[in-house]
Amino acid sequence: MEKIILVVDDDMTSLTLAKNILDKDYRVATVPSGGMVFKYLAKNMPDLMLLDLNMPDMDGFEVMDRLQSHPVFSNIPVIFLTANQDPQNEARCLETGAIDFVSKPFVPQVLKTRVRRTIELFDYRRQLESMVRDQAQIITSRTERISRIQNAVIIGMANLIEQRDGSTGRHVRNTQHYVEMIADRLYEKGMFADTLTDEYRNNTIKAAPLHDVGKIRISDAILLKPEKLTEEEYKMIQKHAEYGAEIIDEILGDVEDEEYIRVARAIALSHHERFDGTGYPNGLAGEEIPLCARIMAIADVFDALYEDRVYKEGIRPLPKVIRMIEKEAGHHFDPVICNVFCGMKDELMKYMGE
Repeated sequence: MEKIILVVDDDMTSLTLAKNILDKDYRVATVPSGGMVFKYLAKNMPDLMLLDLNMPDMDGFEVMDRLQSHPVFSNIPVIFLTANQDPQNEARCLETGAIDFVSKPFVPQVLKTRVRRTIELFDYRRQLESMVRDQAQIITSRTERISRIQNAVIIGMANLIEQRDGSTGRHVRNTQHYVEMIADRLYEKGMFADTLTDEYRNNTIKAAPLHDVGKIRISDAILLKPEKLTEEEYKMIQKHAEYGAEIIDEILGDVEDEEYIRVARAIALSHHERFDGTGYPNGLAGEEIPLCARIMAIADVFDALYEDRVYKEGIRPLPKVIRMIEKEAGHHFDPVICNVFCGMKDELMKYMGE
């Protein structure tokens, strides 16, 4: 495609000379003033602009300032035309964003060479930018595909673990949904803003299915025992929190980013901590408990109360479960998060189909 050169100069002799020098190789357009530049650009996009510095109505520097402030016109390469060969003037030309400058009166071969090199340079730059964009899209597509595979593996593994203790896999889906509801609402309200960044929110939602991954190391004899657990057996069940943190480090440490691992590990280790400090495994209290684990705690307990299990019937109706959760504000649960969750009763009822 033929390149378009726009020559801007109030001197008709210079316009004619530039056109005669360049029009064998390019399509040359000319305008006689700085003000006319933007009327031309309203309908046309040149590949290069030759811009005279000294014009009466709007000089070259003013034109350049306007070009540089425009999101599209700023991409047009500009070569200044100047009869003033003072070094300070030439330096100012380059500082404004111009690619080069050519002295007047023109030396034909110099003008042709500067124009050719500038166009070649910008063609190369555009090709390079296009290649980078294409490669970025390929990488993004691959990254998204890998992420989908990883998520599917994580959820599949979590479902297998949940089925070992009599759950149906619905617990994984439900708790992740409740975590997402809570995290989104907190984020929308600007709560815990220092911690709950967009990345932290996404990692919390993504990691929620792994909260009980440590159960894979608990024996079936204890996990599936229909009778009441002994004190020793209960202590063994509690170890699943520490086991979960270890498993996440061992299995996911080399395939997931550091921030995700940190959140997933905190959820697995601390989702049985209680806000009043009476939980396990470390007896953390208040905001010592990671935010992601405080969110997970409510989602986990709510689903355990509401849903049927092989060893119990779920509690109904939903408002009754909400009241039970509310009573634990400041005891089992972070009162702020608890209040937000209980305030989503209508959304919960819609999800439950009540």
